[in-house]
Order: sequence, then C-alpha cells, then structure tokens
Amino acid sequence: MDFEFSDEQQAFVKDVERFLDEHDDPDIFDVTRENMAQIVDTPKRRAFMAEVGEQGWLGITWPKEYGGQEGEGVYEYLLNEQLAGRGGPQIGKGVGIIGKTLIHHGSEKLKAEFLPKILRNEVEFAVGYSEPDAGSDAASMKLKATRDGDGWRLNGQKVWTTSAHFAEWYWLGARTDPDDKHGGITLFLVPLDQPGITIKGMWTMGDERTNEVFIDDVFVHDDYVVGEVGKGFQYISQALDLERFTMFTFSPIKQRLDLLVEYVRTTVRDGVPLKDDPVVRQRIARLVADAETARVLGLRFVAESMKGGAPPTTHASEYKLFATELSKRLASESMDIAGPGSALRVRTEEAPMAGRAESTYRYTVIDTIGGGTSEVQKNIIARRKLGLPKNF
Repeated sequence: MDFEFSDEQQAFVKDVERFLDEHDDPDIFDVTRENMAQIVDTPKRRAFMAEVGEQGWLGITWPKEYGGQEGEGVYEYLLNEQLAGRGGPQIGKGVGIIGKTLIHHGSEKLKAEFLPKILRNEVEFAVGYSEPDAGSDAASMKLKATRDGDGWRLNGQKVWTTSAHFAEWYWLGARTDPDDKHGGITLFLVPLDQPGITIKGMWTMGDERTNEVFIDDVFVHDDYVVGEVGKGFQYISQALDLERFTMFTFSPIKQRLDLLVEYVRTTVRDGVPLKDDPVVRQRIARLVADAETARVLGLRFVAESMKGGAPPTTHASEYKLFATELSKRLASESMDIAGPGSALRVRTEEAPMAGRAESTYRYTVIDTIGGGTSEVQKNIIARRKLGLPKNF
C-alpha cells in the first residue's frame, strides 16, 4: 500500500486546517483532552460540529442516498486526525458507530429519523454496552428486555456510559434471550429523557465524567429495535472495530512525542544538555520508531476498510493495542525523563511541558480499557489472525 497522501487528499487537509484556524476557540479546542475525552459535550462544541456538518464533512464516506459523498475512508481519517490534533471534538459515535450501523442494518424509519440529524449534528448518542458484570465481555450483558405487546420492557444497569449526561438517545444492548449468550442480544435506540432512566456521574482518574445508568421498567417500541432481534452482538462487534480505530487517534500521540523531543532538545540538567544523555537518546529513538509503527498500522486499517465489507477486525485490534499501549508508555517516559517537576498538574506553567505529562499519565490508562481492553485485543488477534484456540 501507498503510505503517502495524494495531492487531492493533501488539499483536503489544507481546507480542514483553514476551517479550524477560522474557528479557533479554547472552549472548543483543548489538547489536554484526548481521544475518548474529545466529545461534543458543550453547546459551543455542538455548534462547532454542526458547522463541520455544513461543510459536508460529517458522513463523507456515507452513500449519497443517505446524504453522504461516498468518499474514500481516508478522508474521514484525515478529518478526524486534524480535529484530534487540535484537541477538538471528533466525528465520533453518531457518524461512525450509530450512523454506519443504521445504514447497513437499520429500518427505513430509523434511517429517515436519525441519519439526517447525524449529518447536521442535531443529535448526540450515548453507547450502552458495559455492565457491572459485562465489561470486556459484552456478550455477558444481563440488562433484560422482555416482550411487552408491540415493544419491549427494559430493566437493568449499565456502567461507563460516557455521554449519558448530555446525549438525547441511548444506543443500548439488551438481552432478549437468556439462553443464547451471543445470539440473545438485541440493539435498541432509547430516549434518555424518559421516566425510569436514572443517570449517576462517575469521575475517572483522567478528570473526565462517565456514568452509571439505571433502567427501570422502560418501554421501547418495536420501531426502535435496530436490525434483527438477536443480532445485536454481531452489530456491536462490527461497531467496536470502528470505535477501536476512530476513538484512538494518532495525532495526540505525535503531538506529545514532539513536545517531549523539544523538551529534551532544549533542556540542560546538571550542566549537561539532556539531548546528550545516551540513555535518554535511546529511549527517544524507541518512541519515535514505535510512533511510526502506530501511524502505519492506522493507515493499514484505513486501506483495508476501503476495500468494502465488514471492518477489518484484527487490523483494528492491532492498531488499538499498539497505539494505546504506546500512548501510555510515552506518558510514562515523559514523566520519567522530565523528573519530579513532571508531577505538577497540567497547565502549571513552571512544570516541564506545562504539566502535560501528568495529565496524560493519568488519562492514557483509560485508553487501554475503552473500546475493549488490551487483553481483549490480544485475544482477538490470537484467535482471529493467528488461529490459536480460545483456551490456549
């Protein structure tokens, strides 16, 4: 594959850069919020993403019949990387997880109701897969959906639902058949403002809010079942491949690596330039090499996904595993190389790298969990690519 971008693709990047320059606002762009924290959680961020939609950039890869441009996946990748590099909100769940699943599996009613709103950024979604006893193993979810006339009655609990406190709709997995682990899960779209839904905030070590969601006797009409009853785990698995790639961008890693390299290049410790320390040079060289590997793994996923069909599962897992573990290692190396001052909180001007290492040291741990833990990614690669048995 060609790892260089075409003239047309580079021109698109320039257009995006100009647009971002014109909309520069610290309330929208904050580089200390990375990856899973780059969400549309404020009115300003929401208005900004609506303007991104007006450019025709949301759903750029969607079929034209649903308002898209049928563009190549690389343009979605380039857009997301530019947004992430500025610390802006990413195109996220609506365009990727929900939109693409509805296009392939949703009813005409759901497509007509939600796809235009997604393209205009008029709706926000929360994703409800994880439960207290079903985190990495989504097929173990227990939230019960019981048939009730022309719909379903939902009861149970979700956890780690990041956007529940500001989203309008819940993209929710529930168990419709207790006797079939993988074939007994169904996807629903549930409005979050109805009685019976209680949302309680939980704060992560990365200073970001996620939520517990309690669902008590909530009715959902058959019209809001996504695809076929019992096919939810299949749809979730496909959507997670997209999440593992789109929610963990490369740009913030490269930006923090550049920040560390500049710190090493300009810092003198005990009268000796830090850049002349052979151990530090070795560690920087390893990080730079690994960063290039992560970049290429990401581009390989884009290239494979452009071939059509289902998202390339193992490629998504390889990228997610390598990139998030690298991001965590980069944060640790930044703390170590910068010394005691790196423990000062982010935005402390006198701290090395303005305290950026401290915040990412806390936050990058979350990235290795969200979208499926590193251990889950290793199992996926082992089984689906290497052909190893499930209980090896």
